[in-house]
Amino acid sequence: MKTVTAVRNRILFLCGERGITINKLSTLCALPPSSIKNILYGKSENPKLLTIKMICDGFGITLGEFFSTAEFDALEPEIK
Repeated sequence: MKTVTAVRNRILFLCGERGITINKLSTLCALPPSSIKNILYGKSENPKLLTIKMICDGFGITLGEFFSTAEFDALEPEIK
């Protein structure tokens, strides 16, 4: 699995867990909906850490909490 896929899955999981839409998330994290949708729909293959941090702020979690999942732990190295 690619890292960007794990990021997308995590965002979708957190939205589902909290019962919020992408548009509501964009309001909570002060990002345009298009920024989040670009990550979710694969247009953004390398989202900036600042963008992910703002998404975490919208969810009310830390970067550590965002990335602390088995899915991220199981990622293959990007450099081979």
